[in-house]
Amino acid sequence: MLTTRKALLLSVPALAVLAAFFLVPLATTFIDSLREGGTWTIGRYVAVLSQRSFRVALIRSLKLGALVTAIAALVSYPAAYAISKLGRTKRTLLMSLIILPLMTNPVARTYAWFVVMGRHGIINQALLSLGLVDRPVKILYTEGAIAVGLLQLFLPLMLLSLVSALENVPGELEEAARSLGANGLRAFRRVILPLSADGLVIGGTLVFTGSITAYVTPAILGGTRVLMLSTLLYQKAMTLMDCEGATVVAVVMLLLAVGLNALLRRLRPREAA
Repeated sequence: MLTTRKALLLSVPALAVLAAFFLVPLATTFIDSLREGGTWTIGRYVAVLSQRSFRVALIRSLKLGALVTAIAALVSYPAAYAISKLGRTKRTLLMSLIILPLMTNPVARTYAWFVVMGRHGIINQALLSLGLVDRPVKILYTEGAIAVGLLQLFLPLMLLSLVSALENVPGELEEAARSLGANGLRAFRRVILPLSADGLVIGGTLVFTGSITAYVTPAILGGTRVLMLSTLLYQKAMTLMDCEGATVVAVVMLLLAVGLNALLRRLRPREAA
């Protein structure tokens, strides 16, 4: 086994890269957001937080992020549980299919939704053919379109995290719970969920963080009117040339991601802690 000293030495290169290209830029961004004219101030935060456009984008981002994360967890848990019970060959095949969408360019994947949700897309054509509507329904450039696009984009991350966690749950524990009289739901709540909570925390963090920081999907499916924090950040930095305001928005997005991870870890079942 490696000693603690050797393990630390082996981790130095990775830690150095993370510090140089991740921690230092983040720290610099955070410090810049609090300094103005050589003095420390929260004036920029007050100015940005008082803007209606920021409040609307913040609430919408939190709402869609929470919605997409919840749906991803509910959909992924049964699928991940089933995949974890398969044989090695079948599990490998299904995992490859799950990873496949991640290899596709997000822009191409997002534009594909125009074929489905456009005015002359599959959904509208079906509704018109069934006589349920008289004219095409507006689906694109809505919060619903963004939610669907984000779910399709980040669902594999939740599924992969849960499969990885459930693979490490001994099957004997579930069998023991059932032999002691627990039904399927109770065995899941008392055994499976606590032991796979780390996968849920990681998946939830990845999906929520990705949902509130993604730019391509909200920009394409939401347009310029349905602002989220990511599109507001781009608008301030590239259109309005408001670099100070963009820095504040970036720091808020970072704090939301860190705060969610801490919250999920705090709320996870105590048995898994």
